[in-house]
Amino acid sequence: MNSLSNNFFDKVYNAVKLIPKGKVSTYGEIAKFLGKPHYSRQVGWALHKNPLPGVVPCHRVVFADGSLSSAFAFGGANEQFKLLKDEGVTFKQAKVDMAKHFYQFT
Repeated sequence: MNSLSNNFFDKVYNAVKLIPKGKVSTYGEIAKFLGKPHYSRQVGWALHKNPLPGVVPCHRVVFADGSLSSAFAFGGANEQFKLLKDEGVTFKQAKVDMAKHFYQFT
C-alpha cells in the first residue's frame, strides 16, 4: 500500500470518528466529505482494513439505503446490527431508519 492510500485511509478513519453515537453515515457521504465523491468503494476498503476497531467506529457506516454490510470486518452484519442497536439506532425492515439516524458531515 502506498503513502497516498495510507493518507486517504487516515482521512477516512478521522471522518468516521466524527460520527456521533446513535448516528450512522454512508460510504458515499464519507467519500463526498473527503472531496472524493466517487471513492465510496475505497472508503469501504479502508474500513475493512481498520487497524483500530473500537477506536474507529466503522460499525456506524452503512449503505445509502440503510442496509448493513454482510462483510462487516469485525463480526459480520449481525455484530454490526448489535453494536448499532446498543447505541440506540432503530431499524425498519432490517435497515437503519436513515431519516432518524443519518449523520451528514458539514
